[in-house]
Amino acid sequence: MPTLSQSEIRARAEKFAADWADAVREEAEAQSFQNDFFHIFGIERRKVAIFEHRVKCEDGDGYIDLFWKGRIMIEMKSRGKSMEKAWEQARRYAATLKPHEMPRCILICDFEHWDLYDLDRDAEKHSFTLAELPQHIHRFYYLAGYDERSYREEDAVNVQAAELMGRLHDCLKADGYEGHELEVYLVRLLFCLFADDTGIFEQDDFHFLLKQSAKDGRDLAPQLAQLFQVLNTPEEKRLRSLDARMAAFRYINGGLFAEYLPMPAFNATMRQVLLECCALDWGAISPAIFGSMFQSVMRPEERRALGAHYTSERNILKLIRPLFLDALREEFEQLRADKSSRRQTRLREFQDKLAGLSFLDPACGCGNFLVVSYRELRQLELEVIRELHPDGQRVLDVAELCRVSVGQFYGIEIEEFPAQIAQVAMWLMDHQMNLAVGNHFGQAFARLPLRQSATIICGNALRMNWEEVVPKERLRYIMGNPPFVGYYLQTPTQKQEIRQLFADNKNAGILDYVCCWFKKAHMLMQQNNEIQTAFVATNSITQGEQVPALWKALMNEGSKIF
Repeated sequence: MPTLSQSEIRARAEKFAADWADAVREEAEAQSFQNDFFHIFGIERRKVAIFEHRVKCEDGDGYIDLFWKGRIMIEMKSRGKSMEKAWEQARRYAATLKPHEMPRCILICDFEHWDLYDLDRDAEKHSFTLAELPQHIHRFYYLAGYDERSYREEDAVNVQAAELMGRLHDCLKADGYEGHELEVYLVRLLFCLFADDTGIFEQDDFHFLLKQSAKDGRDLAPQLAQLFQVLNTPEEKRLRSLDARMAAFRYINGGLFAEYLPMPAFNATMRQVLLECCALDWGAISPAIFGSMFQSVMRPEERRALGAHYTSERNILKLIRPLFLDALREEFEQLRADKSSRRQTRLREFQDKLAGLSFLDPACGCGNFLVVSYRELRQLELEVIRELHPDGQRVLDVAELCRVSVGQFYGIEIEEFPAQIAQVAMWLMDHQMNLAVGNHFGQAFARLPLRQSATIICGNALRMNWEEVVPKERLRYIMGNPPFVGYYLQTPTQKQEIRQLFADNKNAGILDYVCCWFKKAHMLMQQNNEIQTAFVATNSITQGEQVPALWKALMNEGSKIF
């Protein structure tokens, strides 16, 4: 039976990675390194494994650096030495062992680089660095006694995940489970899939829960309903008779699991689709997946009506870099080069500046612009923190070092489903960045239960006062990818919205729908000239008859194009 929880093992792996970041020499440090590695799993190495285990090869005696019969073989090399040669050597050693002695895995390690060969899977190879060990520590859980299930191959989460979620959506909707309930249900499942691979839940606990359900899916919905209730209940308020596996799930809060939802009816096909979702590595999730997922579950006619369009991460960066990111990075590089006695003070002031910025996407969709912007801001803050605490100096609580939060980000979205996804996407990115900070300092760092969140309002941005979402005094940047919709594709309602916003403009009838967002941003910028705006838009508004109809009016009232 395991003696340590998977959360504790992961926390120990983070500390191990930080403690050994500078090790380089096999002969001087390898045995201490391996002893500490076993300590991650609560194991005294001397009780289970031996150093320099002798084996008889055709060309003479050989010595396995570390050998635990039936479990693991480790070959250590000095940093920079050939890993391939070490693997060939380990294979020769393994060929001399008796069947019952064969290890499950062979690890080749030069301190910095790790190659793990799974002999139970035809020597399947997994390569990662010491710093990445916490993300791969589940591959070693069997050392601690977690043998009840095998761990799946980590496929990068990509459009396949979106397609699977789309299939599940279609199955549930075809059965009559639709509308608001379906949308919230899918977002909850999305959170659980991510939590299962990133340390919010114990590794694969959600996957295991699904696997324990009946193959025809008849009992899956009640199990999920109970799980959602547990995730919304603090540990001290849960029923004492609750099953131990269910009780092991952490309290999440944040409102995500608070609403009562009627149960759908799962069948074998729906259950299998959900299990296929679990087979993906949601820990490698990209913010782009949310937009892709949204598109996969929208009908084409809905996409045309809403003007929805997906923006790649590459194009998001094209917009946010000149809007704010490049200038912030340039300022940080100047501070990093500062040699004066005020360097630390200026770095702290810069971190305060980052924590004081507020961002609004008034057509946020699934939140891609907000998610990527938050990630880049947190990454920049982490670099500031590293400068303030060089060489990974120990700190009592890494959470106290982080000032940038999801609470600085605001969005408006007309459809409920993408607004729900945007809210969760920000939580997930927050967790990813907390893991990055924790890994650097060798501490587990998770903001649970959820207390802070981005402000995502479901409503029509053209009929709302944006100041009711974020006060103009606090707002610094407006950005996003509003719906385009040319004149001939506009609905009567959309044409009416244009006429209302451009009431004093006799040429408003020729404008694309996207111009409304420029107008609304302009109106807010007139009240606070520190606000800057950048939108993705069609080139039709920068050429031909729309140019004077839009830009002449805005520039006559004080707006400038940078």
